[in-house]
Amino acid sequence: MKELRDPAAIRKLLGDIEERAKRLARAPRLMEVCGTHTMALFKHGLTPLLAEAGVEMVSGPGCPVCITPNAIHEAAIAALTGTEGLTLAAFGDMTRVPTRKGSLQTAVPARGSRLRLVYSPEEALDEARRDPARDVVFFGAGFETTIPAIAYTAKQAADEGLKNFSVLPALWLVPPALKAVLDAGEIAVDGFIYPGHVSAIIGAAPYEFVARDYGIPGAIAGFEPGDILLAVRSVLDQAAEGRPEVALEYARAISREGNAVARKLMDDVLEPFDAVWRGLGKIPKSGLRFRPEYAGLDAGRRFGAPGDEAGLDLAGCRCGDVLRGVIRPEGCKLFGKACLPDSPLGPCMVSYEGSCLIHFKYGPVRRART
Repeated sequence: MKELRDPAAIRKLLGDIEERAKRLARAPRLMEVCGTHTMALFKHGLTPLLAEAGVEMVSGPGCPVCITPNAIHEAAIAALTGTEGLTLAAFGDMTRVPTRKGSLQTAVPARGSRLRLVYSPEEALDEARRDPARDVVFFGAGFETTIPAIAYTAKQAADEGLKNFSVLPALWLVPPALKAVLDAGEIAVDGFIYPGHVSAIIGAAPYEFVARDYGIPGAIAGFEPGDILLAVRSVLDQAAEGRPEVALEYARAISREGNAVARKLMDDVLEPFDAVWRGLGKIPKSGLRFRPEYAGLDAGRRFGAPGDEAGLDLAGCRCGDVLRGVIRPEGCKLFGKACLPDSPLGPCMVSYEGSCLIHFKYGPVRRART
């Protein structure tokens, strides 16, 4: 870890990157897919340093809180406010997402109902075990990183015959979203920095279509400054040599094969479907829902499904455009003015992995305020 943060090593990598960027016909634009990468890039001051080296970094749809459409958030609010004696368990940032119906934090629960913040789906399952007479719904949101834990919890509930536990799923698959971004053609992407956490589960193979079908290089990266810069250098080398691939620059933590046990668990419990994403619309086979044999665990069947629509964002919010990389947060007229961390108008200003919150906290807008 010390080497990956060593200032001399970082300067050397930035020099390597600048040298390689100059070899290309135009300044490369790379998309970091993961919100944690966006946070690391800004927190360590790498985004402006890379810009000085001739590389533009742009954020992608790598925040599960952000890409979950308002229709699902509003379904969670409706369950909490319209069902008596219900416990709705959710990760903290999911409770702050603003919708036309408010947020889970501002919603007034029905009689005997309550909102509970949890750090894992297992906490929600434990609550259902403790009080079998009380319905417990886990608002399960995440990418491939957290989906195996949610699938495991659901399988436990089914195996134990728990009738009072269910999941409101907001489960998303990263590779189909990348295809949607490329097919939309709204932004020219010269390379991808692929997420380390997601790749620990799915491995490298699901990204290979990007290199094969679109000729775009990419690299899987860890989250230290050196990790990210090594990935950027790898992508530029691929571009210069005309050999796009999926390079693994996080081999100390993950393998190219990913986690076969976790993937099998996901496949046993869940199945893909055409899901609606905030800002990207309906993407084929991009979401996961319960297989028929586990359908009884779907909270939408019990308390009202969110439907097949995205729902309306609050007026003026451009979080969807930010998630597609079409604009930076500063391109939204609400950013840093009406939309602030204490009074967000969209999920991109709520989540720790949200681009708007990251830009506000570490970018020039925030620096100008201090």
